Amino acid sequence: MVAKINRLINRFIFCLFLCTAGLIKPAVAENMVLISDAETQNYLAAVIRPLFNAAGLPFNANNIFIVSDNSLNAFVSDGNYVFVNTGTLLEAENTNELAGILAHETGHITGGHIVRQKLKMKDMQYVMLGSLIAAGATAVSTGRGDAAMAVILGSQSSALNSMLHYQVQEERSADESAVKLLNKTHQSTEGLKKFMRKIKKKYALSGVEENFYFRTHPLTSERISHFEEASKSNHYPSASPLDDKLKLIQAKLTGFLTDKHKAERLYPQKNHSTAAKYAQSILNFRSGNIQQALNLADDLISEQPQTPYFYELKGQFLFETGKVKESITAYEQALKLLPNNYLLQINLAHSMLESSKDKSVVQQAVNLLNKSLITHENSFSWQLLARGYDMLNDKASSLYAAAEYSYAIGNLKAAENQLNAAAKASKNKSLNLKIADLKERVKADLKK
Repeated sequence: MVAKINRLINRFIFCLFLCTAGLIKPAVAENMVLISDAETQNYLAAVIRPLFNAAGLPFNANNIFIVSDNSLNAFVSDGNYVFVNTGTLLEAENTNELAGILAHETGHITGGHIVRQKLKMKDMQYVMLGSLIAAGATAVSTGRGDAAMAVILGSQSSALNSMLHYQVQEERSADESAVKLLNKTHQSTEGLKKFMRKIKKKYALSGVEENFYFRTHPLTSERISHFEEASKSNHYPSASPLDDKLKLIQAKLTGFLTDKHKAERLYPQKNHSTAAKYAQSILNFRSGNIQQALNLADDLISEQPQTPYFYELKGQFLFETGKVKESITAYEQALKLLPNNYLLQINLAHSMLESSKDKSVVQQAVNLLNKSLITHENSFSWQLLARGYDMLNDKASSLYAAAEYSYAIGNLKAAENQLNAAAKASKNKSLNLKIADLKERVKADLKK
């Protein structure tokens, strides 16, 4: 049972990869764990979309990533990718605080800081005592994976100090942009001020990470003063209709990621709120109290029958305890309430493939996986598709899907071999075109 519980947690924290930086904050840890969660991603999309629209930036919900990290941070990278730490989500008092942080990060994009910083780093190559190491890493899927590319900055001495001074100027610029974006979207600047106070309190003690933060940002007291001045002309309310959703997300993250004893103190049994039941259901599962976990999930569903994430949670509990067929019903209901969500499509398809060898059921799973790839390219869908096509005795399609999976995780040689085998087995013109296209991508990457 313990192994099954661990698998559930591993499904929640599923994507481990080596990260590089070209990111705005080079203090990002080299090892970064990404969390995939439909509820949290949809919430963040609702917060970020208005800011991007106000800034005139193209918005793509698939470009939002949740980082399993307790520190207070969010950052952006090339391609308008937005990364938000779980520590930031858990520490935020309300949506307004998160909106302020994300408005600041949006300011980095509109200010062109990413491009200018890359140019600055390129110039620094000629004066650094150390080296600028270019590195790419592909996400390693342990369930449902995504990939990311970045650059590791190795440097020292005066060249690094020059870069850090440059970043302080950019942080000030992003703060100014954040205030403008919040005003434009009719949101309070109060959240930014409050979150800066949290940062000041958290990083009051000296240390490597804290010092690095202060070397790359204006003094926190200076930033607080800036936001206090800005709030004099900003009279928008700090309350948001998304605040209740944040409370549920905080409960879920706490249930999955926080030390059990601490989580139990935060959400004691005597607390009968919806958020507390959410956390308690997960904590009971982690403790092996499966029936109590399912009972609490059913209570949540009874309270809010239109919330897809409660059905999703029940589906995960059932799947991970071997009740795979029962999990299908829960996942189907979740997908009915949240159509076209790629994570729910994958969950349902996975349960279908695990529960039956019936060709019609397998075909439904294959159809769901292909739909998930239209919405969001991911390696786990390809992995499951290879299995599904194999169960349908479609050898060529299975080999092609396996090649896409190998390509997604960076195993180019395996992808090349699988494509050659797929080409020999395929008699379908459409599939042949896909095979030829992937061959060209693999060939190009092998040259690099």
